[in-house]
Amino acid sequence: MRPATARRAAGKPAKKAGKKLEKKLEKKPAEPAMDLAVGRRIRDLRRVKAMSLETVAARTELSIGLIRPLVRGLSSPSLRVLATLADVLGVGIAALFGATPKDGSTGGVVTREVQRAELKLWRTGISKQLLSPAGSESRLNLFLVHLDPGGNTGDEFYTHDGEEAGLVLSGEMTLTVDTETWTLKQGDSFRFASRRPHRFSNPATDAKAVVLWVNCVTAAG
Repeated sequence: MRPATARRAAGKPAKKAGKKLEKKLEKKPAEPAMDLAVGRRIRDLRRVKAMSLETVAARTELSIGLIRPLVRGLSSPSLRVLATLADVLGVGIAALFGATPKDGSTGGVVTREVQRAELKLWRTGISKQLLSPAGSESRLNLFLVHLDPGGNTGDEFYTHDGEEAGLVLSGEMTLTVDTETWTLKQGDSFRFASRRPHRFSNPATDAKAVVLWVNCVTAAG
């Protein structure tokens, strides 16, 4: 029979493994919950507009196989897909945040830092904080966009209603509009019509980029 100290030592790896497993189970990712919220918001807007899933798919030129899991909160959309859906639903992308003004809101004029709604597109490395009052019907919305290293909107260009402009606050961003590509660094700004095919990314491998971004929707919401 092995000494008690040896038996205790032999049991340590199993206990450690068990604790690690427990920690993993406790740390459930918050992103899927956000996917559910976005999916619910898209579903609600679709019903308000009295549009079937088939109609949405036809007008966005996206497959039902792509839209259905997104609406159910089973997949995380790209910014391109969300912008396309918002366009067809006749709203700005801010409407997909699904947030409502919290208690203590200041009449739709001021947004406190703690009140910011956030849309985290975690699979693409992009997150957008809504700086405008949540729940407002304004066509003008202000965002703080965070791009993780390598974060991007994808290889495909996308278009949507309105106009947009921005200022790089930190890091750098690669912006392509039509056939031109620019690398923007801290202090650089931009403006273009959103109907022009565009995409953007953070080319850095070790630094986040933060961009103050403005979207103005011209179509009726």
